[in-house]
Amino acid sequence: MLTHLRVQNLAIVEEATITPGSGLNTITGETGAGKSILMGALDLVLGGRADRSLVRSGAPEARVEAIFALEDSSAIDNELAEFGIPPCEEGQLIVRRHISATGTGRALVNDTTATVHSLRRIGTLLVDIHGPHDHQSLLDPLFQLELLDSFGHHHKLRQAYSTAWQGVSELERQRDALLGNERDLAIEADRLQFIVDEITAASLSDADEDDLIASHAEAANAEAILAAGNILLDGLTDAEGSAFDTLASLQQRLHDLAHLLPEAENWRTELASAATQVQEVAHSAADRLQRIDANPARLQQLEERMTLVQRLKRKYGSTIADILARLDESRARLDDISRRDEKIEALEHEIAAAVVHRTAQAALLTKARNTSAGKLAKAITKELHDLGFLRAGFDVEITPTTPRSDGADVVSFGFAPNPGEPMRALRDIASSGEVARVMLAVKTVLATHDRIPVLVFDEIDANVGGEIGHAVGRKLRTVAASRQVLCITHLPQVAVFGNTHFVVSKAVQKNRTLTRITPVSGSDRAEEVARMLGGKDLTPVTLEHARKMLESAAL
Repeated sequence: MLTHLRVQNLAIVEEATITPGSGLNTITGETGAGKSILMGALDLVLGGRADRSLVRSGAPEARVEAIFALEDSSAIDNELAEFGIPPCEEGQLIVRRHISATGTGRALVNDTTATVHSLRRIGTLLVDIHGPHDHQSLLDPLFQLELLDSFGHHHKLRQAYSTAWQGVSELERQRDALLGNERDLAIEADRLQFIVDEITAASLSDADEDDLIASHAEAANAEAILAAGNILLDGLTDAEGSAFDTLASLQQRLHDLAHLLPEAENWRTELASAATQVQEVAHSAADRLQRIDANPARLQQLEERMTLVQRLKRKYGSTIADILARLDESRARLDDISRRDEKIEALEHEIAAAVVHRTAQAALLTKARNTSAGKLAKAITKELHDLGFLRAGFDVEITPTTPRSDGADVVSFGFAPNPGEPMRALRDIASSGEVARVMLAVKTVLATHDRIPVLVFDEIDANVGGEIGHAVGRKLRTVAASRQVLCITHLPQVAVFGNTHFVVSKAVQKNRTLTRITPVSGSDRAEEVARMLGGKDLTPVTLEHARKMLESAAL
């Protein structure tokens, strides 16, 4: 669960820390106090979009730090390993996000630099954030399809279908490329033939890389190399007083000295070895120098070769391997065009077989969706009854459509909020308050089908109140029995169900607005609930009402 969230210099929040507990955490406060900023801060550490406008005026940077305690960190550790990030120690994951006032930013996971992409990947395993604007997503048929597949655990079937769909698409792409305009294909064939002829004529090989450069450098410096080499040979063996002659003379002296000093014989042997090495170096140098070609024609030939290779690299690839790969591609495409009719016929057969396979995979996916649809509708209907729609109906309708990347089905959520009314598409009849409750019902159902440990609701209770608010609060507590829930709310009927209650407040100091977040309990919590009931002017009646609500929610 989330154990620590610290915010510094983010919007109107100079510094605030929240330490959520297990179960349901409710966050309340006056409008504009900064409650949603906390949710925005959490979104940042989960890879949300950062902007320098978020940095508090006058501050060099904004910082957000979140600490998660995980009972089983294996799934997270696998993701961390993929990004080269150290695993969690004792199940603790630390995520930090810094946003500079200059527009730069950085992210750290377990004190290791991370990318925003990695934060998003990790975040999908940790937290599901639901804000007030997400209600509308429930009306999107694609979102409804995703919900159904998530509920039914159709991931393997969907992946199998997706692979089949991609196979058909690729074959159709190849066929369509061959079905192009005759004139365009003729022009393309001429262009490809030119490429093939030009590269083939060059007879490129690996020697045209580093070896060519080395040969050119040798030819360009041939005279200087020969001059220096001859001086070297003179010094080693050829000239009078060379190193070899000197060593030979010294060997004779040591031979004479050995009659008087036996150790000198060892020295003579070592000098003899040195003389042999000098001869070997001279022989190697002479052999190599004989292969130096100082002919200007050779240099010109190498320069022309280098010019040719560089021209081909500019046109077809930065390396010889790239150019040869382009040659192979051009030959293959030219072969496709020359054997166009034959290729098209073969592809049509492949496409027909691939379509049959795709249709079979689509049928399996559709069958699974139909099975799950009834179960999902039944589960959501039950939750809606708990949320005040005592006689409402909910339906998940699946209709066939042209195969797409996500299947051959269109999903539509149907809703009949009142008895006697026909089932109609949710998007056509539901009010914003009804959609909010339907979304909570959906989240409640899905909460038992995924492993995301933290759910965040930002004003899930929008446009509801009274007894319905009470039902929403009780439902949130039910969801929080199996995972941690954070809920920003304006309803006292919801706030009283929190296992932990935080109040966000703001004050003005030195002409600057400051935001604070404080856990409340006992009489302080009763006063906050009373404020939510009747405003700032507390009365004994509202306080007593607040205490009764808290007592009732605790039962």
